[in-house]
Amino acid sequence: MRFTPLGDNALMLEVGDVIDEPTHRRVQDAWRVLAAAPLPGVIELVPAYTTVTLFYNPALAVQVGAPEDDIFEWLVAQVKERLKHPPKMEKAKGRTVEIPVCYGGEFGPDLGLVAKQAKLSPEEVVQRHAKPEYLVYLVGFAPGFPYLGGLPKELETPRHAKPRMVVPPGSVGIGGAQTGIYPLATPGGWNLIGRTPEKIFRPAEHPPVLLRAGDRVRFTAISPEEFAKWEARP
Repeated sequence: MRFTPLGDNALMLEVGDVIDEPTHRRVQDAWRVLAAAPLPGVIELVPAYTTVTLFYNPALAVQVGAPEDDIFEWLVAQVKERLKHPPKMEKAKGRTVEIPVCYGGEFGPDLGLVAKQAKLSPEEVVQRHAKPEYLVYLVGFAPGFPYLGGLPKELETPRHAKPRMVVPPGSVGIGGAQTGIYPLATPGGWNLIGRTPEKIFRPAEHPPVLLRAGDRVRFTAISPEEFAKWEARP
C-alpha cells in the first residue's frame, strides 16, 4: 500500500499498479472497510482502478484530534488501523446484468471503423463484443457511466482524436482497451458500435444508476425492431 497526499484535503491510498481483477477486488475491499463507519474528518471516499481517495475537511479532522501541522500522517494512521482491524461485514455480492444492444447502423456508426481496425467483419465484431462477461471496474465521467473490463484484445480501438460534441444516451462504445455505455447525451470520443434501450441513469430511482462497481455485464444483440419495442414500453 502507498499513501500520497493530494493537496491539503485529500489522501490517495494505492493498493496496486495494474488494472486487473485482483487489484479491483483489493480496491473494493478497502473502500467497503473504510466506508463501513465514518473516519474522523473524512467527507468522501472515491474508489478508482487502483486507488481509493479520501477527501477530508482539515478543520473537522483537527476537532477530533488531528495535529494541525500533520493531518496527513495522522489520517494515514487512522486508515492503517481501520484496514488492520476491519469491522465484520457481509461478503460483497456483485450482480450479473444483461444489457440489450442494437449494433451498427444509426445506433453504431463506428462499427465499420472498429471492424476495419480489427481486420474483422462487422458481424464478427458484434459476436466477439457480445461474447465476454465484463467486469464493472468503476462508475464515473457521467452519472452511471460504467468502465467495463474484459474487452477482447482484437477489438481494442483508439479513441477518436476529435470527440463528438454529443453522443446519444445508451450508446455503447469502445475506448482503447475498455468498453462502456453512455448514460446521458454528452460529448465523447469513444467508438460507437451500438446502443441500448436500457436506462443506465435513473434519477427517480434509488440507487439512481443501473450498474455498480463489481457487477458483471453481458451484452445481448437485438434488432432495430426489438429496440423500438423496448423503448415503447411504459
